[in-house]
Amino acid sequence: MTAPALELADIFRVHGPAFLTTFVDSLTTQQKKALRDISLCRTAALGGHVEQCDECGHRTISYCSCRNRHCPKCGSANRAAWLEQRADELLPVEYFHVVFTLPQSLAPLALQNQRVLYGILFKAASETLLPIAADPKHLGARIGFLAVLHTWGQNLHHHPHLHCVVPGGGISDDDSRWIGCRRQFLFPVKVLSRLFRTKFASLLKRAFHQAKLRFHGKLQPVAKNSNFFSWLNEIVRSEWVVYAKPPFGGPQQVLKYLARYTHRVAISNRRLVALQNGSVTFRWKDYAHGNQPAMMTLQATEFIRRFLLHVLPKGLVRIRHFGFLANRCRRQKISLCRKLLDVALPTKPQGSNPRDDSLTTEQEAKPIDRCPVCKVGRLRLVEILLPEAPMVASHVSPLVVAVLETDTS
Repeated sequence: MTAPALELADIFRVHGPAFLTTFVDSLTTQQKKALRDISLCRTAALGGHVEQCDECGHRTISYCSCRNRHCPKCGSANRAAWLEQRADELLPVEYFHVVFTLPQSLAPLALQNQRVLYGILFKAASETLLPIAADPKHLGARIGFLAVLHTWGQNLHHHPHLHCVVPGGGISDDDSRWIGCRRQFLFPVKVLSRLFRTKFASLLKRAFHQAKLRFHGKLQPVAKNSNFFSWLNEIVRSEWVVYAKPPFGGPQQVLKYLARYTHRVAISNRRLVALQNGSVTFRWKDYAHGNQPAMMTLQATEFIRRFLLHVLPKGLVRIRHFGFLANRCRRQKISLCRKLLDVALPTKPQGSNPRDDSLTTEQEAKPIDRCPVCKVGRLRLVEILLPEAPMVASHVSPLVVAVLETDTS
């Protein structure tokens, strides 16, 4: 697969120093680390190794990855292993895609309290889907689902939402049968939306009473008790967006969806078009006008600022499982589901490859030990390259030095 002409790391190296001059005091440790790691990814600063063909003598140099979860070039190996596990858990039923979105008026508070607000978002979604599914008026079964946190829109603005993948049915209360949902219908969207709004508001009030929320900048007045409840009541009066997309066709389509969305970062290198005159141009879909493809140009420092909005706190889990897919009981419950559905073996889609060209990030699976020149010989490891100091590596900009001068421990 051909490498993109422009990469996120290029933008960071060229315009990172100017960005830091303005914004360094407002960055978190993880944001500084993402800047540094992505800038160093696959450069001599991280070390690497040399391989030589045992037939023609061709030599290649491979530099180490940064392994930062926000890097668009890293994570394929982890994603492939994760997808293989999910393939073993897929059931021969219809799958549904439900999206829970926070109102834009809550986004600034979420940005200032990421760990708390994103945790509430997951909990509110689970306390919406699981009880509605258990209600005999809707399904009357115990369902399972996985939820993936995305914090961005196509234009890189802060837009927190959850993508939930839900099997179309669940286990009866007495574990005696599988209860399937109606074809191409899961739950009424209005019912989901209103219960989600109620649950989220209740959990947010609890966090406020427990003094778990911080209020900075324009939100400082909201920290007062009376102001907070007036502010929240205004938000609750509006309709909240819960979107149920058309169901997937089956396990193969689910796996392709997971490959696309679960380990995605705010923007991939393939969407970057140009870096000229201090500005970045990238492709995006204009959702307000029918998902029309368009181009957007931002000042490089503004582009970097928007990207870093989506760097998550250390240790925050962005893919979570609930119901019969919860980690503590998943293996046992999946076995029960297969038994109730009369499926003897895991249903891996025939011929599916979640890492095909249309789904991968920049590095793609290939016969890595085959010589790219003679196509006959094998590449053999001949030398280990130790990491170079960032200020010595010629292709690393002063950005890294600037970041290293701040607290990135």
